[in-house]
Amino acid sequence: MLETPEQSAAGRFDTILIANRGEIAVRIQRACRELGLKTVAICSEADREAPYGSTADSLLCIGPSSAAKSYLNQDAILLAARLAGAGAIHPGYGFLSENAAFASAAEKAGLTFIGPTSSSIATMGDKISAKRAMMAAGVPCVPGPDTALPDDPATIERIALEIGYPVIIKAAGGGGGRGMRVVPKADVLHEAIALTREEARKAFGSPSLYMEKFLEHPRHIEIQVICDDHGNAVWLGHRDCSMQRRHQKVVEEAPAAGIVPDIIQPVGMACVQACLQIGYRGVGTFEFLYEDGAFYFIEMNTRLQVEHPVTEMTSGVDIVQAQIKAAQGHVLDLNQGDVTCEGHSFECRINAEDPDSFLPSAGVVTHLALPTGPGIRVDTHIHAGYKVSPYYDSLIAKLIVHAPTRAEAMARMREALAGTEVEGISTNIPFLRALFEDGAFAQGETDIHYLEQWLKLRRAA
Repeated sequence: MLETPEQSAAGRFDTILIANRGEIAVRIQRACRELGLKTVAICSEADREAPYGSTADSLLCIGPSSAAKSYLNQDAILLAARLAGAGAIHPGYGFLSENAAFASAAEKAGLTFIGPTSSSIATMGDKISAKRAMMAAGVPCVPGPDTALPDDPATIERIALEIGYPVIIKAAGGGGGRGMRVVPKADVLHEAIALTREEARKAFGSPSLYMEKFLEHPRHIEIQVICDDHGNAVWLGHRDCSMQRRHQKVVEEAPAAGIVPDIIQPVGMACVQACLQIGYRGVGTFEFLYEDGAFYFIEMNTRLQVEHPVTEMTSGVDIVQAQIKAAQGHVLDLNQGDVTCEGHSFECRINAEDPDSFLPSAGVVTHLALPTGPGIRVDTHIHAGYKVSPYYDSLIAKLIVHAPTRAEAMARMREALAGTEVEGISTNIPFLRALFEDGAFAQGETDIHYLEQWLKLRRAA
């Protein structure tokens, strides 16, 4: 396979600047140390005392507390990389991790962007072009055209009728649960279009929309892929991320319960084929809705996922190290026949927020006790005395467990949650403990709407 100019930017390097903060900065540092690579940490004024700064080989403060003036400041990050002598940038997740312009700027500066090429990010970041690419590769997609909605009201009405109500309107450049609106019937279609266009324009800089069939009781299933620059790609099993609140994931698990290999196998291989067709490099995640035994592609995340640990626990593959090796130009050191996923894993996102209102909770952690034992992993950056900032995402830790069966993994998570103590701030731990006692969740009888309904019943009780 011929290299593109972007792919040729991948190469050997010995120092990585981590363009992120929090637990993912700690996670990337660990992978780098095990690979014998040096790390450069960056921080805002609010994160000057963060522990991951002292464990990196060097630390540079790049701006004020506001993310817009620090972790989203592309020029400051590129300057920091040059000053520190870094040969690569790892964006982690969030912030600039799926910003094609930033990846391109890094490439032009002679840096390796640890992720896909800027062109791949641009292709898959636009939901319309992503859908078109997936349909061409044979990946099953949600019913609806692979083109942007026109301005003509009559044509929009015809498209909706052809799809069949209810439909969902989505921003082409959207993500994170924003820029989408469900339309149950025709008489509210144009109002929904107008509202979503304006929301998309403000949030993503483009009013471009598309329309799809709204699936009423789907599960959210993900397929993890790893690719190199030499025409090799594998998928590492599947995850269920259906436990969501306001489109934000709360608990993830691998594998997705009740999905037999004969159903998932061709979907996983179609994802691999899609990666090969677009020349994808590094790690990525294909997200699907799954209903009545059928998969429907919704988007691809061209970065490391928050929930990657559950796939690491079941597959035995260090996904972060694999991502770095791919960026260095190494040939993938496993083929599809080598991938064997064993046991079951859960991840709970522990957030600094009120367990009832879910409002963020900033302050100083006065006491911290974390569980230990077989099959228990905690990814975190906090400690007793750590000051939780009000400026950033409320995620403070990820609690991950692994066991031979789903039932055993649930029991292990209950025990691990019982042994997790965070004082001085509010956290969602009480909420997570209650969720893992829920019967329907224990039986795997949930969809992406279940958690919202469960919370409504709890509030009404």
